[in-house]
Amino acid sequence: MLSVLFAFLVTFFFSVFALAAPVQPVQLDVFSPTITSPTASTVWITNTTANVTWLTSNIPAEKQNSTGLLLLGYNSTGSENLDIYHPLASQFPLSQGWVQFTVPYNLTYKNDYIVVLFGDSGNASPQFTITTNNATQA
Repeated sequence: MLSVLFAFLVTFFFSVFALAAPVQPVQLDVFSPTITSPTASTVWITNTTANVTWLTSNIPAEKQNSTGLLLLGYNSTGSENLDIYHPLASQFPLSQGWVQFTVPYNLTYKNDYIVVLFGDSGNASPQFTITTNNATQA
């Protein structure tokens, strides 16, 4: 009796899996916006308003309502050194193509700053310069 029950369960088990549809891979659309500003010749001054702009012509339809995150970093020893604790901007619509913010007042002069724009993928700007605003350092 046990062998008949075992044979039935084994047959049932394999017949269920034989009927299962094969899993098809799903293509994921990744949007990595191209940053158009800042450029390598850009100089930002601390405690002033700045803009970052990017191309929006290649946003997939399902990403039209996505929001972005903008981080500041600098290139050093092969790392982007992103400041993940103090975003320059967040929750802005990627379809807008730009975001405006105040350059943090407490930055030091560097000519290897970058911004990274995240939607569902990050895209880094070219290196650019941030210099101090002497009027705000007093």
